[in-house]
Amino acid sequence: MSNTEKFTGRVSAYVAYRERYDPEIVLPVLREWRVLEPDWLIADIGAGTGMLSDVFLASGNRVLAIEPNAEMRQACAQLHPANPNLSIIDGTAEATGLASASVDVVAVGRALHWFNLEATLPEFRRILKPNGWVIILAFGRSKEGREENIAYEDFLRPFTQDGEGTRVTYAVYQRLKDHFPGDEFHHKEIPGEMSLDWDALRGLTLSLSHAPLPGTPQFAPFEASLTRYFDRYQQDGRITLTTRYWINAARFNQAL
Repeated sequence: MSNTEKFTGRVSAYVAYRERYDPEIVLPVLREWRVLEPDWLIADIGAGTGMLSDVFLASGNRVLAIEPNAEMRQACAQLHPANPNLSIIDGTAEATGLASASVDVVAVGRALHWFNLEATLPEFRRILKPNGWVIILAFGRSKEGREENIAYEDFLRPFTQDGEGTRVTYAVYQRLKDHFPGDEFHHKEIPGEMSLDWDALRGLTLSLSHAPLPGTPQFAPFEASLTRYFDRYQQDGRITLTTRYWINAARFNQAL
């Protein structure tokens, strides 16, 4: 399955249960860094259903939501009917289809690990105006913290590629600064917690790319394993997980 199709069949769970970004948390950080102005044009790359786009729309920005998955684009359109500040475009991180030097900010949410960075970063540089910013952020459960977080990672490991767990896939985020050498790099982490009942935990898990889809041979053992995890760690019918906002903004070296 190509990366473009990883979320086909998962969109309803993604819309209903995936963690959403809070503009009241994200926007003050971006404004403090002076990396966002309301009149700037934003390219949200790998936009999915528009969760990160919503942050910039709340700031009054115009947003170009670039998304290669047809089901995701359809959901994004349904969630943003007739919004004049949002344009939904069929494109990839490596080939956005946007004009050169046309956007003020390139933004990426929880999608960077799906991109071919050797092709993506030159494309970002091409579509950005001079001195434009790249904003990369994520929000969701931490891989560490509470015992519940660590056990959830252990639960997922057999269902990830080659049983390696999510750390290998997400390692690109830890090396982000290597792609933006120099002083114009900002980073902030904001910890928190979320509490999930069974339906929310199941829905969130089904929205993940490595979760077996219902009807596949792996689904029954997957759901049984998730049930055992919930029964082991739930208190009063809820699981508590440590969360983290991971917010970054950088500029390319203009001399290159």
